[in-house]
Amino acid sequence: MIESELTDKIIGAAIEVHKYWGPGLNEKIYEQSFCRELDLCGLEWKNQIPLPLEYKGFKVGDELVLDVIVEDKVVVENKHVAALLPVHEAQLLTYMKLTSCTVGLLINYKSALLKEGIKRLVL
Repeated sequence: MIESELTDKIIGAAIEVHKYWGPGLNEKIYEQSFCRELDLCGLEWKNQIPLPLEYKGFKVGDELVLDVIVEDKVVVENKHVAALLPVHEAQLLTYMKLTSCTVGLLINYKSALLKEGIKRLVL
């Protein structure tokens, strides 16, 4: 499946979750519901993926934890914030580089209309 088709399915799953719950719950509820919806769509996913950090062969800091990777191609960062900020985009771009995924989605479940809270990034 090409990335555009895959991101369409992922966005559809997120919209389904948002339709069901609305914008008022915490991020963890949305993430768990989103993963269930990905299952129902027949998509492979992993969530809460630890990414150890190394600098020139030396372990540094705490590992990062990604929200979800779908089909080993798309990084999904779930948010529940008043507005998506440039720092959220920078975080997603970093995760994409660390995983070699060329496509990422920021999904802000706090948006009244979810389509206004989705940002697609491509490396």
